[in-house]
Amino acid sequence: MTFNIYIGYDVREPEAYETCKFSLLKHSPKVDVQPLKHKELRKQGLFNRPWLIEGGGGFKDVRDDKSFSTEFAFTRFLVPFLQDKGWALFCDCDMLFTADITEILKHVDDKFAVMVVKHNYQPETGNKMDDCKQEAYSRKNWSSVILWNCNHPSNKKLTLEDVNYKPGNWLHNFKWLSDEEIGGLPEEWNWLEGHSSSDIKPKNIHYTRGGPWFKNWKEVAYGKEWLAEFGEMNLPKS
Repeated sequence: MTFNIYIGYDVREPEAYETCKFSLLKHSPKVDVQPLKHKELRKQGLFNRPWLIEGGGGFKDVRDDKSFSTEFAFTRFLVPFLQDKGWALFCDCDMLFTADITEILKHVDDKFAVMVVKHNYQPETGNKMDDCKQEAYSRKNWSSVILWNCNHPSNKKLTLEDVNYKPGNWLHNFKWLSDEEIGGLPEEWNWLEGHSSSDIKPKNIHYTRGGPWFKNWKEVAYGKEWLAEFGEMNLPKS
């Protein structure tokens, strides 16, 4: 079974993307990993959502006038348009995988249109990452790891117009689906630094508040592991 992974890409965080990809392929060398680069998706005619750059490094969506912090805030919802059958995974780039991602497939159930870790995450107000504003919304971080059932009939209800025009809250709450069509995944596959229990051994570490590639976030939990992976990735090739 071919298993495609789509990683959100932000031009301000190339180290995060490359390290996330490296960790995936280190444990799962046969998966196909692709970046979701909004400029390329625009060229393909899939993405035309306009935004403004805010002070502090964040963005403001022109369509719903809400702030967001990464270039892939909306492009994650294009996965079913890039792959029309089978299962695929989307993940944010600020992650480090410590296990074979194909293990997640043992949880798939074709009755679900998407499967996510159903966090009850209410972040503190203030800033995250590189001084970007921390926005609170319902089902926060559910969409940071999405296991997509690309040929599920209910995902055919999602249109390119929805991705490009609907409010971000509508998209991140999976409003084209009924609640019964959203399956759950174990928290180990989207372990949130600063939120998830230390009793859980993460298979995917999510540095959702900021990671060691930012100067002010070197000392986060599992920061040393990320730095070690980054160092291994950059070792001279023999």
